[in-house]
Amino acid sequence: MGTKEPDESRPAGDAKKASVTDKVWEQFVRDQESEIRATAPKEPSARARMVTARLREQDARAADQQSSRKRRFRKKRTAGAAGQPWQPEGWRTGPAWRELDGRATRRCQILSVIGVVAAAAVAVIAVNPDRALSHLPGVLGDRFTSSGDAQAATARPPETAQPTVAPSIGETGVPTLKRPFAGSPAERWVAGADAIVLPKATPVGTLSKEQVAFALKATKQLLAAANLDPRALRGQRPQAVLDVIDPHQTELLDLLDTALRKPDKRHDPLTMFSRFDPHELRLVGDVVKVRGRMTFKRGERDSVVVHADYTFVYPVTHAGGGSTEVQRTIVRRVLDTQLLDPTKYRVERGKLGVISYDEDIANTACESDDGFLHPQFTTDAPNGQPPTGPATDPYDRGKPLDPNRPDVCGTVTRT
Repeated sequence: MGTKEPDESRPAGDAKKASVTDKVWEQFVRDQESEIRATAPKEPSARARMVTARLREQDARAADQQSSRKRRFRKKRTAGAAGQPWQPEGWRTGPAWRELDGRATRRCQILSVIGVVAAAAVAVIAVNPDRALSHLPGVLGDRFTSSGDAQAATARPPETAQPTVAPSIGETGVPTLKRPFAGSPAERWVAGADAIVLPKATPVGTLSKEQVAFALKATKQLLAAANLDPRALRGQRPQAVLDVIDPHQTELLDLLDTALRKPDKRHDPLTMFSRFDPHELRLVGDVVKVRGRMTFKRGERDSVVVHADYTFVYPVTHAGGGSTEVQRTIVRRVLDTQLLDPTKYRVERGKLGVISYDEDIANTACESDDGFLHPQFTTDAPNGQPPTGPATDPYDRGKPLDPNRPDVCGTVTRT
């Protein structure tokens, strides 16, 4: 994996455009972490843990009484102490995250990437998200303006429900260095993290409004750090993502760490992160276009589950200053996170649990296992076997990702 900085040269038309620097991104991450910690569930005190232990002992005695009654009255439902239903062992500490690790890992392995190679006549684009987060309210303010401001008045409203039809193309055109989203529905999409609109937080089960707000903000931070951080997109380690995940999810963290250090077919960082090799490609323009929605609901346990479904569109060109062809890579990510009730489960303050994650990538080499996205350019010689899978529209968000979809290489109808 290359860590060399990409060629920062830009066409003359882009020279005057401001971009978010790594320093600004670091400030964004610090601000987000500070805000998340303010609403994060607090670790129980020593006294609270002592009381919990005493209650567990009472539960154990109640369980013995319960077991005795069940042996004698098998058809009669019995109650615990004080007429209250007896709670199963471990309800105050909750299951180990290892169980959730397995679920996330298995789904990641089963729902492998379906790399889709564009036909030779279709153009592909990748975007420079160095300013992707320049519109976050209260974080970067108005210090920067987006190259998409000209389309702000005609930008599509936020997605509030699953679409029923694929978006129309709208204006025709070929992507260029000045208009990397030309001829794409993404031209009217909102840029960067502004597109990740959080629903209004409300209490869920035993969790307060503030705790639900924490789960939503942490999920947004995870998505932004994995798909919009300029350094992560250049192939550097996305530590901000790993810092969000609950450290009790050791199997998941080990899997992601291995994928980042030594990617292969089984350990693919692209299942969670969007990454380009800076020696091969450079991002074009000032923004990454994003569209999707986030929802939440009460989980099976005493928890809130956050569901995020977003599509990211990246315009890219060859590294170096001489290339003018622009191609787009489209990545759709579906992420489910969970915050357990901290009074009943062992959770790390300021962290979030990951239940599952899935992705669908359009316009990248299917055979590559180096951990980078490799869009196809019309000037590139064909490589690998020709695609055999069905043609798909990467902008069609009306179809949920099928867990049982075949792991084959297909074609895209547009990029």
